[in-house]
Amino acid sequence: MASRTYDEALRRLAQLQSNHAAVAAFGAAAKTPGGDPALNARAMPETAAWLRRAGYAPADLAAAGLRCVHVAGTKGKGSVTALVAAVLAQYPAAGPVAAYTSPHVVTPRERIMLQGRPIAPAKFAAYFFELWDRFTAAAASPEAAADGLPTARDARDAAGPATKPFYFRFLTILALHVFVREGVRSAAVETGIGGEYDPTNILPPQAVTAAVVTQLGIDHVAMLGDTLESIAWNKAGIFKSGVPAFTRRLESSPGVMAVLRARAAEKGASALVELDDGDVDRWRGVGDGARLQGPFQKHNMALAAAAARQHLVALGHVFDGEFARPDASGPALLQALPAEFERGLRAATLRGRCEAFVDADSGAEWLVDGAHTEDSLAGVGEWFAGRAAAGRPAARVLVFNQQDREPGPLLAALLAGAAAGNGAAAPVFTHAILTRNNEELAEELAEEDLAVQRRACEALRALPGAAGTETRVVGAVRPAVELARSIARQAAQGTPGKVLVTGSFHLAGAVLRTVGHDVEE
Repeated sequence: MASRTYDEALRRLAQLQSNHAAVAAFGAAAKTPGGDPALNARAMPETAAWLRRAGYAPADLAAAGLRCVHVAGTKGKGSVTALVAAVLAQYPAAGPVAAYTSPHVVTPRERIMLQGRPIAPAKFAAYFFELWDRFTAAAASPEAAADGLPTARDARDAAGPATKPFYFRFLTILALHVFVREGVRSAAVETGIGGEYDPTNILPPQAVTAAVVTQLGIDHVAMLGDTLESIAWNKAGIFKSGVPAFTRRLESSPGVMAVLRARAAEKGASALVELDDGDVDRWRGVGDGARLQGPFQKHNMALAAAAARQHLVALGHVFDGEFARPDASGPALLQALPAEFERGLRAATLRGRCEAFVDADSGAEWLVDGAHTEDSLAGVGEWFAGRAAAGRPAARVLVFNQQDREPGPLLAALLAGAAAGNGAAAPVFTHAILTRNNEELAEELAEEDLAVQRRACEALRALPGAAGTETRVVGAVRPAVELARSIARQAAQGTPGKVLVTGSFHLAGAVLRTVGHDVEE
């Protein structure tokens, strides 16, 4: 029998059908005449069946005392989830606090946070194998054929990955299993993709205190549709009967707001609280010292504050002053934040999202964000420009990759965001390194293996904001990091250099592991 170590848990986890493969199934269906409308229709019944195989019904989650803030959106949902959890951790009334986010950047343990820390390796392994064994036993049972999930030919087949849910669904059920076994009272839960058909939407209304939809954008069109309205419909699928919902009022998108309001009514939400951009812009924020940086984070903080307040009220906590008003929202909410809220909002962190640190090797400040959509990259560009404006460092290096999307519009959005930043003059970057996500160079690297990077390089050179930027294509992350460090060291006179890593969470993770910043494994 294989050892039941953390490393063995990771090995088995890697055997499960990947999220990429699951998403690709929708893309393939979309290219087939008529598609496969059953893919979405099967999603929640299958998740419920897998949950039963794990030994739970949705109602069991609420019966265990678990109460969740559920967060969906295109941009900012991970940050809002982390912010909510950090605020709740300031209040004893919240009890043990957890968070579930995705994707991870360095280790899968990041996805399941307990009391502000990634779940420990030993606990991850123990709960992983508890769940693995439950799925194995269920697949071998006589009742297995009745639920429509995979069955086993023999004991060996039952113990393998074919009788387990796909990667994200497995980790979602694992997180819920951990929350129940650890006695978690309060959790902030981020959706994977969408909302209506997302595995996290197995949470019953009785286990949800607030639903949040963050900023919306075009993404995952094969699964969610190719308009903001269709994406809004899907994301708002997390709205629950009798549960208040929170979102950002989009004055420029009346069609989207109409969809969100209709979905709130359809789902029976007790209210749809719309935070006004003007109120958020007038709010002073939480001052210096916030670990989640970027000009866009103020809107995420406002949503998180509203949802966290609702969660604590639902648990019976009584606030003082203006913050105690039942209808507290907008200015009444933001201008009266308790010190505990401000402390939590400043303390929140999320790997690979506006992560900043000084690299001892080069003396440069490295800024890492896994942004991979046009909207998100525009925000990252503005963040970088603001950081680089002070002292105007001689070395301003971009390390970029995006394997699955056309690089031109993404890089254009990044540079446009930087131009809108804090007085950044062209070129924003003195150097740009286009690399693959692989940490080490392959022994044999064919010319076509760098086709994506060469296309990105050409796209960048064609942009006016990149005039004067020296570009290089590199075959792996380690030589890319070494090159960025060398550039920063050579230009070290005066203000320390800045290195921005963006375009992909896979790239962000590979760079953090290579640089060795706060990496435990």
